[in-house]
Amino acid sequence: MKTTFKTTIALVAMTIGSYQSLLAQGGTTGINAATSELTTYIDPVSTLILVIGAIVGLIGGVRVFIKWNSGDHDINKEIMSWGGSCLFLVLVGVMVKAFFNV
Repeated sequence: MKTTFKTTIALVAMTIGSYQSLLAQGGTTGINAATSELTTYIDPVSTLILVIGAIVGLIGGVRVFIKWNSGDHDINKEIMSWGGSCLFLVLVGVMVKAFFNV
């Protein structure tokens, strides 16, 4: 019996598909283990984001203070970018916890 290229590809695809379905049977335990391990990292990551936000806030505040004392009249742009970055980092820290229900 002569096999063609198309039938060989079909047989390989069916073999791979059946193998993947066998592997998927034990996937729920892996997913549950990954979920429990991931939730242990949420609090430290959220705290780290808030610390980075505090550092950015302090540095931005000093930059705005220096520009204001030097007489620069265009500090509105600096204040808006500084405040926006601080707000973004605080919201990301809160949203990470909310996303993972922690």
